[in-house]
Amino acid sequence: MEANIGSTGRLPAAFLTPGSSSFMDFLAEHAPEQLPGNRPLPPVQGAVQAPHGTTIVAATFPGGVVLAGDRRATMGNMIAQRDIEKVFPADEYSAVGIAGTAGLAVEMVKLFQLELEHFEKVEGAQLSLEGKANRLSTMIRSNLGMAMQGLAVVPLFVGYDTDRDQGRIFSYDVTGGRSEELGFAAVGSGSVFARGSLKKLHRSDLSREQAATVAVQALYDAADDDSATGGPDLTRRIYPVVAVITEDGYARLTESEVSEIARSIHEGRLQHPNGPQAPVL
Repeated sequence: MEANIGSTGRLPAAFLTPGSSSFMDFLAEHAPEQLPGNRPLPPVQGAVQAPHGTTIVAATFPGGVVLAGDRRATMGNMIAQRDIEKVFPADEYSAVGIAGTAGLAVEMVKLFQLELEHFEKVEGAQLSLEGKANRLSTMIRSNLGMAMQGLAVVPLFVGYDTDRDQGRIFSYDVTGGRSEELGFAAVGSGSVFARGSLKKLHRSDLSREQAATVAVQALYDAADDDSATGGPDLTRRIYPVVAVITEDGYARLTESEVSEIARSIHEGRLQHPNGPQAPVL
């Protein structure tokens, strides 16, 4: 929201009056039309065609959590974009991956980032990881009207819980219902296949590098069976976005790190097209 600074050079009283630590509450009171859920859609015939982001996966490991997303956006049966980014830092110790209507999802992430930053500035402390997950749930619920018109946003939220000293994963439905996932999770059109891969490969004793490899393996498996999910594109050098959150905070793996993982997986798939097998106990 742009501040309307008058001829006196002072901010309006709304910006100087103590109030809620929620940026969404502030926006709802002073500029409700700026909230995504309050914007009316123009009349349309049939389903709204808009680019959609697809598969996001997450996996915990001792000391943190990995969040990864493929790079493909689709619009109907067409590839709308090959290099979209779907994984974003929410703050220093958390991240969000988006699936669903791409434009609304990116806008929601930016609003969520502002929400967390606003709270920290007003209260002088960060929200707990549970509090962050609850704030995101409220934002998703406010988009229910859009979701009912086919413009749903379903994110995956992860973070490092400094109180518990562990990585945690939260998934949502379109109504804002929140669930904590243990070990691993996947959302998006390829989530069924990605989750099957994670169930096969995830272990509680993975290293940081192994967890990142398992996440990319899951995206590879999803792309193998879901046309809306894009696997690592070695020809165009387009690789998944992989982020790791530990006690040191959010860190995105470099392109060279992800490309090395992707090429290693690709070489392995030349020998075993269905990927690595779960160990027989």
